[in-house]
Amino acid sequence: MGLAFKVKNESMSDAIMVEDIDQEDKGEYKEFTYSPEEESQLVRRLDCFLLITIFWMYLLSYMDRTNVGNAYKSGMDVDLGLSSSDYSIVLIVFFIFYVVFEVPANLVMVRIGAARFVPSIMCAWGVSTGLTALVNSYAQLIGLRVVTAFFEAGFAPSILLILSSWYRKNEQSKRFSAYISAAILSGAFGGLIAGLITQHLHGARGIAGWRWLFIIEGSATVVIGIIGFFTLLPLPQHMKPSRFFTERHIQIAIARLKKDNVESNLGHDITPLNALLRNIKNPQVVMLIIGYMVIVGSSTLSYFYPTLVGGLGYTGFMIQYMTIPIYASAFCCNLTVGYFSDRNIKYRGYTLSVLLLIACVFAIVVVTCYGFKLRYAMLCLMASTLWSSNALALSYASSILSTRDSKTRGVGLALINALGNLAQIYGAYLFPTKDSPKYIKGFGVIAGMCAVGCGTYGILATYKARKSSKSTTTDSPHSEA
Repeated sequence: MGLAFKVKNESMSDAIMVEDIDQEDKGEYKEFTYSPEEESQLVRRLDCFLLITIFWMYLLSYMDRTNVGNAYKSGMDVDLGLSSSDYSIVLIVFFIFYVVFEVPANLVMVRIGAARFVPSIMCAWGVSTGLTALVNSYAQLIGLRVVTAFFEAGFAPSILLILSSWYRKNEQSKRFSAYISAAILSGAFGGLIAGLITQHLHGARGIAGWRWLFIIEGSATVVIGIIGFFTLLPLPQHMKPSRFFTERHIQIAIARLKKDNVESNLGHDITPLNALLRNIKNPQVVMLIIGYMVIVGSSTLSYFYPTLVGGLGYTGFMIQYMTIPIYASAFCCNLTVGYFSDRNIKYRGYTLSVLLLIACVFAIVVVTCYGFKLRYAMLCLMASTLWSSNALALSYASSILSTRDSKTRGVGLALINALGNLAQIYGAYLFPTKDSPKYIKGFGVIAGMCAVGCGTYGILATYKARKSSKSTTTDSPHSEA
């Protein structure tokens, strides 16, 4: 049986008419419509299964990615004899392999399905994280970080593809904001949780506190991965009727994406090389990569919140406590921007440009003013704009690539995310200790990067707005700049 979807806007009910064509019935048509209430019910179910699962998955992913830093400060450096340069190499090796494996991993996900792929790799990197508790040398630590990067690389681009394949364009910003909020909460409380584990479990059963950190967070990751086998949904094209999602739900899901001009073709006839070349040759994808690299590079500022807050005179656990308001403001701003961006999707590109312009101004203020209280306020505001930009940039990229087949879209999103994360390598060197307490170089570079991002997204938004105005087929309210 094949499915053909004809979309009609009905002035009173906004119902969608879907024609089910059974080729064996020689062209006989069975029509059905769905109401806004049915669509709302479907979205609520998607949120319950997809959004909650993805939130917890990303929370653990972000913690696993940053737990090496917490372990290093809690005795791992002494036990393994790690120097500062050794620690930097451990971080760099992880991100290099993470970036290298992202695109291939996403191609595998499209082929075997997200519902099996994502929970499987999550369990795998959870195991490798737990095994890190057994390392006794620098070489062993490097090896396990490579293994962890190999498995974890497929997570973020797969989640981006899943969200872009289930939600309409005017629903995505809120969902991407919820997704990014997991990383914000992890940043706010991850250090405190790690501190409690390493402090109170140190020596328990003869095991060092930093080793307990890897054991506990690795075990939690495996548990969430196992739950994901039952709650994470595949792409709509792979979906089969179940107790919670009937055949009608699946047809409505595909039909409403058709209405939103989201391509549902999996792209099996397209080779991985062709999918890669299609994205590399696309100037819009190149601009999205540049813009996202700027955002991620600037967001490495979050690594140094404790260092910068330490300049206010706080010490010990108070440093961690004083970073919480920074993340709290980012959390609120991120969700607010996501909500209003879905209500005004035509202006996502311009909104990104404005957010980065504001971050640029805040960075300049930090460079020119040395009052700690003012700097702390600027850190809160910069964190708010940069974290909000991160989520919005992902939903903007997803919308722009929505007309591509799943394979091409998946490779494009993986490229944007991978090369964006590459910025974390050089971003980690922006705030060396010798630049304390002013850190002029670090904030100056961030100001410059934000200016580049502001211009990039502004140009892209203007280009899309002009292209949309010239097109005779963009009368849809969901076209955006």
